[in-house]
Amino acid sequence: MQRPRDKGVMLTRGQPGFDAAVLRTSFNGSDPGVRPKVLVQANDVFDVLSAVKRARREGLKISVCSGGHSWMQNHLREGGLLIDMSRLNRIEVDVEARLAVVGPGCWSVDLDKRLRRDDLFFPIAHAVDVCLGGYLLQGGFGWNSRVLGLACENVVGLDVVTAQGELVHASEHEHPDLFWAALGAGPGFFGVVVRYHLKVHPRPKVTALAMQVFRMRHLEEVFLWAEKVGPQVPRSVEFQLLLTRKATGIFSPGIEVIAPVLTHSWRQAREDTAFLSKGPLRAKASLAPPLLPVSTSLMSYLAAKRIFPPGMRWSVDNMWTDAPMSQILPGLQRIADTMPPMPSHVLMISWHPPEARQDMAFSVEGKHYLALYGEWRDQADDARYGNWATDNMKAMEHLSKGIQLADENLGKRQARFLSDAHFDRIQRIRAEYDPQGLFQTWKGH
Repeated sequence: MQRPRDKGVMLTRGQPGFDAAVLRTSFNGSDPGVRPKVLVQANDVFDVLSAVKRARREGLKISVCSGGHSWMQNHLREGGLLIDMSRLNRIEVDVEARLAVVGPGCWSVDLDKRLRRDDLFFPIAHAVDVCLGGYLLQGGFGWNSRVLGLACENVVGLDVVTAQGELVHASEHEHPDLFWAALGAGPGFFGVVVRYHLKVHPRPKVTALAMQVFRMRHLEEVFLWAEKVGPQVPRSVEFQLLLTRKATGIFSPGIEVIAPVLTHSWRQAREDTAFLSKGPLRAKASLAPPLLPVSTSLMSYLAAKRIFPPGMRWSVDNMWTDAPMSQILPGLQRIADTMPPMPSHVLMISWHPPEARQDMAFSVEGKHYLALYGEWRDQADDARYGNWATDNMKAMEHLSKGIQLADENLGKRQARFLSDAHFDRIQRIRAEYDPQGLFQTWKGH
């Protein structure tokens, strides 16, 4: 994705440049063939207020995007009015209060770099160009989230333009129901967030990366070991397993065992990643570099360049699961055998959430997070790869607790993304704040 450098304008379907401007709002290189009636490239809060009021007058359904990283392009709907928030990207930091105020179009990496100047930190997304708008609404599990909580748990307030065309502040004490719903509603949120008020933290003194690479023939023993050791892995470590057609160092199908660690000293970092360096499978690793200092920004850049390049066509789906690895493995083997070429990949995070979260809409997670990312450039391959992720997740639905909205595929496969009680509560709050249904909701709903 490219940061917008020009002044935002309002375009109507049929105008020169309209189609190109609409498609630039999406990270996914596929054209779904649908178009809004009106595109508003907001420059400020006043543009948003004006757009919402126009939608009310003309009876246009509203969809919103900030960075366009929705794989299923949830914001691209037929008819209606699309508000592009990518130009609202200002960052303000109060160092003494440890608070940041950011626009929804702010790139994750830009917030990380700005906070670094004051030795502060926020659990940003793993890819550089994921904007904070959608990331925070869907929950946001990013760097150091196992210590600091989900990104949305670090939101202390939001400035929201409601369906009534009013600008309100939502927090635990003002419009608490609206605040509750924003923390996990994702693309089903019924308002336009124009500013986020974030709690920021002291920056970890050490950010480093431990890694081992195994050939695909070791898939079963690697994942069984990961299941065994996962509950004991320190929360300073984000324990990931990545399946790829061209694994680092071996340039052939393999499993990358990745352990980013954020902590207060090198000694602690080495202790926290010892489960990997001293693990029983180390001798079978084709590559086992030493613990290396790597910043969160650099890790995000590397991920973006290698496995999230722009212009790709995508087939993405996911699940949270508590199932035993012995039951997951047949599906994993099938996924590995059928995975599209690079940069397609499969990610499993040994997540192991805390026993309790704060009271918020976000309500579905599990011990393991499994996400499939199929990628290709040629439209001619759509029939070959377009349902790869969906079909494999359908085959494993009996093992699933639900999905994460970050990698949802609700346009093709309906799945549980909130607890039943929280879904019902969101619908009641929606009826209060958006009784005419001005805002688009989740695809398929």
